Amino acid sequence: MPKIIPIYRQLFILLLAFVFTNKSSYCQWYDPEKVNKKAKRIYEEAYDLAENNQYRDAIAKIGKAIKIEPDYVEAFLSMGSIYAELKKYDSSVMYYEKAFTLDPKFSFNYHLPYSISLAGMGEFEKAALAIDSFIQTPGLNEQSKQAASYRKSTFDFAINYKKQNKDNYYFNPVNVGSGINSDYSEYFPCLTIDRKKMIFTRRVSRNEDFYVSDWINGKWSEAKAVEGDINTADNEGAQTISQDGDCIIFTGCNYQQGFGSCDLYISYRLKNGNWTEAFNLGNKVNTEAWEAQPSLSPDKRDLYFCSNRKGGYGGYDIWVSHVQADGTWGRPENLGPIINTSGNEYSPFIHSDNQTFYFNSNKHQGYGKLDIFMSKKTNEENWTTPFNLGYPINSIDDEGTLYVASDGKTAYYSSSRNSNDNKLDIYQIELNRNVTATRTLWIQGKVTDKKTNAGLPSSVELTEINTGRTISLLQTDEDGHYLAVLPEGKDYIFNVNRKGYLFYSDHFSIPVNSIDSFYTLNIPLQPIEAGASVVLKNIFFDNNKFSLQPSSLIELDNLVKLLNDNPKLILQISGHTDNVGKKNANLLLSINRAKSVVNYLTSKGIKKERLVPKGFGDEKPVASNDTEHGKSLNRRTEINVISN
Repeated sequence: MPKIIPIYRQLFILLLAFVFTNKSSYCQWYDPEKVNKKAKRIYEEAYDLAENNQYRDAIAKIGKAIKIEPDYVEAFLSMGSIYAELKKYDSSVMYYEKAFTLDPKFSFNYHLPYSISLAGMGEFEKAALAIDSFIQTPGLNEQSKQAASYRKSTFDFAINYKKQNKDNYYFNPVNVGSGINSDYSEYFPCLTIDRKKMIFTRRVSRNEDFYVSDWINGKWSEAKAVEGDINTADNEGAQTISQDGDCIIFTGCNYQQGFGSCDLYISYRLKNGNWTEAFNLGNKVNTEAWEAQPSLSPDKRDLYFCSNRKGGYGGYDIWVSHVQADGTWGRPENLGPIINTSGNEYSPFIHSDNQTFYFNSNKHQGYGKLDIFMSKKTNEENWTTPFNLGYPINSIDDEGTLYVASDGKTAYYSSSRNSNDNKLDIYQIELNRNVTATRTLWIQGKVTDKKTNAGLPSSVELTEINTGRTISLLQTDEDGHYLAVLPEGKDYIFNVNRKGYLFYSDHFSIPVNSIDSFYTLNIPLQPIEAGASVVLKNIFFDNNKFSLQPSSLIELDNLVKLLNDNPKLILQISGHTDNVGKKNANLLLSINRAKSVVNYLTSKGIKKERLVPKGFGDEKPVASNDTEHGKSLNRRTEINVISN
């Protein structure tokens, strides 16, 4: 019986069974019993080293044995197996092929691991040919058939994927540099929306802590342990940071205050830059099961994570918890059978566009083991069929987490690709255009009281005009500061609300490839009192008409809420036009537009006595009518507080 180093342990068991059920395969010229005794002794030493995972030393020993016995077929096959285990697939293929050349019959059983190494190089067509040849072997046992059939399905998938996605994609992972990567392992990178700060996990000895690096002068600064009380003697890792950089949610295992083996915790950044002690997210999110790998939506209202809790579809599923009215996290919901399978799903990541979702799975059709997939949110509950990110981002090996920056195409991930001891470094890649997210810009500023200039904690809502879908709903901090993301290529309604104040409204059109990356908008809210007024910037009419456009309903419904929340409030609805056309026609148009707004409000149950429609035509311009921009500002609908 040949003694070949069983690095592919499960495969080797299958191959041993094959040899015993197909003894005619021994009809070859190579005879293991005639190998030089010294070479055999050195090979035996290499075998023991490999069995103890001392692969480098084993390679050196086998090399010595081959020098003594140049036609040592078993040694070449073992070299192929060791290099496959080290993921050095080009070397693995070379040694397998050398063995096949020396004695194709003796080596034929190893076309299965050989095909896998070919696939590891991306040579899926050659891998498919090798596996087809292996499957046709007479007397192949059932286990070998099943293993080969599975591999064939992954190779066929890879070949078809390449045909269907013909794109000259250049995969060029770039190490992010010595500021972040060290002699230790670094992984789970995440960034703030402006891409100027990276938080990641570093493992020193057996302890995992958070480190931070800043983007300064075109490179990442020397990473430092995150300051404050978030890092402890226990392990902290698998984290997500909010887009504004103000909170981190992470995985903590075996904490004293935990509900299970691993729970989710949150820490907040203080004004001095330090981080608070972590708080457990509670027994709705955490259970006695395993909860880990969180991803926070850009508006901080949805928390995606992985768990093997009861009620899932497989071993590990992806779940989501939503912020409740009282600010706590609600009971998680399973993302459903479109995302989750009977296998395992891990590493959820929701992009800053709050629509594009990345995760990995070992059950959705792919290249074998864990692949990374992308899905798009179609509404609050439904997702598109997951799409494999393709080779070479995905390969025959397990793929880990992927973090995609706000530009939608720059991604970060961890890999041991250039390490001899499986040490992880963080790399940057550019995604193929068929798996990118929507580029997101952001708007930031401060909400204040118009009279006192004091900061106001407020609600900020972004709604897509065309679909009416809420893109982001967030709360400012206690001082009124906010940051909201804006996926490009869409038009948005922007509303800011606080009880006791008139709401603020605006709208934005974010073109594709905008040269801007962020906007600053400070918002003074007016207290509800007689004489206060505000322009409703999201009330739209067709040119020279007074019928409301459907896109006005979002703003009008906010006005309904304002009136319902303030039952004594009486408003004047004022219509204004530019100076184009005759004055009498403009006056009539402005009156009719004000009446259209009143009619909508009364249709929603607001009493008519609380609403006074009035038109001013072009009598009260707020800008010059000499420019188109000025005319657009003059064409407006206002609300004026009569009494409250």
